[in-house]
Amino acid sequence: MIKKRFNPITDKTSEIVAFLMTSPDIPTDAGLRFKIEISVEEAVENVVRYAYEGGIGWLEAGTSLDNDSLMLTIELRDAGVPFNPLEMPDPDITLSVKEREIGGLGIFLCKKMMDNIEYKYENGNNVLIMKKKVNE
Repeated sequence: MIKKRFNPITDKTSEIVAFLMTSPDIPTDAGLRFKIEISVEEAVENVVRYAYEGGIGWLEAGTSLDNDSLMLTIELRDAGVPFNPLEMPDPDITLSVKEREIGGLGIFLCKKMMDNIEYKYENGNNVLIMKKKVNE
């Protein structure tokens, strides 16, 4: 796994996203890259904004490809407030923007654009694992 720890993470969303998106594990296909980048940006921004009181903390971000280069894995790990974003209800996208509650759309987009998302809390860390098929 190619990974890096960012500390502190305050105002580093674009730097963290750029690190992940320049990984050699990321596919060159524009459509796949778009889905991956949107998902990465939403997930990283959630950690940067909400994981740590006062915004000071670390985030470890990494990518890997399975042995067959078919599945990309992106892992985000932080020691912030325990939070499972997958427990958030999906927003009602049938409502107008004015009628919808604020929030939740980013995680919803991640769920739609990635093939699999897992969350676990282990050893005092939030771990979000997003997977995307990159070759058929």
